[in-house]
Amino acid sequence: MIKENLKDYKLSSELLKAISMLNFKDFTKVQKQVIPVVLKQKDVVVKSQTGSGKTAAFAIPICQLVDWEENKPQALVLTPTRELAIQVKEDIFNIGRFKRLKVSAVYGKSPFYNEKKELKQKTHVVVGTPGRVIDHIDKGTFDTSNIKYLVIDEADEMLNMGFVDQIETIINSLPKERVTILLSATMPKDIETLRNRYMKDPIHIEIEEENKAADNICQERYDVDERDKMKLLRDITIIENPDSCIIFCNTKQKVDEVYGELSKLQYTCRKIHGGMEQDDRLRIMNGFKKGYFRYLVATDVAARGIDIDNITLVINYDIPEDKESYVHRIGRTGRIGKLGHAVTFVTQRENRFLNDIHDYIGKEIVLKEAPKVEIVNDAKEEFEDKMNTRPEVKEAKGAELSKEIMKLHINAGKKTKMRAADIVGALCNIKDMTKDDIGIINIVDISTFVEILNNKGEMVFKELQNTPIKGRVRTVSKVDI
Repeated sequence: MIKENLKDYKLSSELLKAISMLNFKDFTKVQKQVIPVVLKQKDVVVKSQTGSGKTAAFAIPICQLVDWEENKPQALVLTPTRELAIQVKEDIFNIGRFKRLKVSAVYGKSPFYNEKKELKQKTHVVVGTPGRVIDHIDKGTFDTSNIKYLVIDEADEMLNMGFVDQIETIINSLPKERVTILLSATMPKDIETLRNRYMKDPIHIEIEEENKAADNICQERYDVDERDKMKLLRDITIIENPDSCIIFCNTKQKVDEVYGELSKLQYTCRKIHGGMEQDDRLRIMNGFKKGYFRYLVATDVAARGIDIDNITLVINYDIPEDKESYVHRIGRTGRIGKLGHAVTFVTQRENRFLNDIHDYIGKEIVLKEAPKVEIVNDAKEEFEDKMNTRPEVKEAKGAELSKEIMKLHINAGKKTKMRAADIVGALCNIKDMTKDDIGIINIVDISTFVEILNNKGEMVFKELQNTPIKGRVRTVSKVDI
């Protein structure tokens, strides 16, 4: 069933174009095994390391299988955290970009009214956290009657966070005839219960490294007193001088404290934890992905499934209290085959957590001596040079896709009874335009947003300055994607 060549998967030209522009040179091990199974519409349980490419493994076949003409949602992806919901939405949106798939994300702290309005329009895939998905089902704002594909992503974390009852509630609201895809980095017993109760003869796919913590990550630890951690952190960051580094703490208070100390030392850093406003968390995560700052101090909210390219160093300022969290934290570095580096600080009272981690990953993390003063001093000049150099801003993952797409804003929406058919009709009356050149249309109260594909944006923008839409010429402007 494993296929070696992208063309062997018989994917649509729209998907192949997006996949190529997203720099998929080849599929990963998990993608090669999962994609053919989902394309055959079979249930599947996937156990695979974080950073192995699981999202694309289910996103690619789902984007292939959903019917563009159908208005009701056809796929539901459940994720444990808001950040992961937003990231998975972006990944599916990018893969389905040229198929013009509409993907909506629903999660706590996001304005319910806005989500409700979005779900009223044609939507192909919904990605959400369990609580918010149930809110929409209960209020009748999310029609699940045509869901053909259910994905339970990061299933182990969902169970750790106590979502099992909510997941069961959601499953019981879905059609019985569907494909269910369950993905997890670890496989606790509760997952077997879910599998046995709700899945039909699932195919099991396990992609295991020789060790549970990947061999491409150099793992080291330092024994340290709590009061000496900040000095050790300073010394290690000077020596390692990373381009991009996450520093994990166990509590919000500790994140605030470490962030405060690093800020005093003029580090280009930000912090993220569950006590912050959602908009701030999103803004900071996006800034870190783009490389606006080098250091992110975080709780485990940033450890699960968040995909950021080229994180060169992960530091566990506090050792995680459960072994699975250790694997997920260090999995932020060394992603999809790249080399990574993870450092863990261990105080005397934390040795019991360290022993659990050693048993779990099947090897001992190498113990290192604290760096000598001379080595730190030798590295200072290079470290300070980098600190005084503006970080290089990275292109967003879907930036290449957007180069031939222009997003336009039209100053009319639902309040003026604007419909998608009105937009399509006006655009198809423009010479050389077809419906295949029209991307996603999003109509809100007083505005409409439409994407123009295939490098035709500039031409359409000019034509719409004098072309009536629903009986009159509208103000049309360009929007940054």
